[in-house]
Amino acid sequence: MNPVYRSRLLRHRVGIALSIAAMAVGLFFLAWILFTLLIKGFGALSFAMLTETTPAPGSEGGGLLNAIVGSLLMVGAATLVSTPIGILAGIYLAEYGEESWLAQITRFVTDIMLSAPSIVIGLFVYAIYVAHVKHFSGWAGALAISLIAVPVVVRTTDNMLKLVPASLREAAFALGAPRWKVAMMVRLRAVKAGVVTGVLLAVARISGETAPLLFTALNNQFFSANMNAPMANLPVVIYQFAMSPYDNWRSLAWGGALLITFSVLGLNILSRTLFRQKTPK
Repeated sequence: MNPVYRSRLLRHRVGIALSIAAMAVGLFFLAWILFTLLIKGFGALSFAMLTETTPAPGSEGGGLLNAIVGSLLMVGAATLVSTPIGILAGIYLAEYGEESWLAQITRFVTDIMLSAPSIVIGLFVYAIYVAHVKHFSGWAGALAISLIAVPVVVRTTDNMLKLVPASLREAAFALGAPRWKVAMMVRLRAVKAGVVTGVLLAVARISGETAPLLFTALNNQFFSANMNAPMANLPVVIYQFAMSPYDNWRSLAWGGALLITFSVLGLNILSRTLFRQKTPK
């Protein structure tokens, strides 16, 4: 065998072996985390956890009802805000902003927001909103996590619209359709499964954000649906209960972590299922 070929083959096999070893290490720790979460989380699941509010320090029992409702309200409000803004911005970037300086700035800012630490966004919302109204609120929390979701939806919509064949656009233009109708009724409809996937992935990402909510929504031990007041939410409750010295609080933290994990897993599975069913092979 040629010595040069033998040397290249050896380096190739070493590289493949190291890659497999790195993958195995990553999968081992991921399986370890998930196994621990399942064992401790399932032990904390109960009907009371879903129907009772968070307990006072030192008391027994209690649940996460107020935190679950608070998270649903804030994530729902953030989704209603971020989805139309993200989709419309993505349509502008793909359809109208090919050579525009505004589109280039928008893409640059979107990339920065995608990579920005979530705690920075929380501090930003605290400075521009919470510090002026002088109280924490569910609206501030929804605003903070919506700023995290918007760039995800924008980039997903922009990238999906670029996958539409140029011949499809040209055919629509040849039939006399205006540009806005081509963008909304032809291009967007052709990739609606991918856009929905991007929205679901954005929801999955913001569902477990803790740092922005510490500076905006904070927490509330009691049940409250008032979005203009401090509001309980699962990420912050999990953080506080996990650091507490009370056994029942730590047990509820494991149960809440399992709920968020299952929710995010379900959204990811749903988004990929929709994408596979709607996209032609």
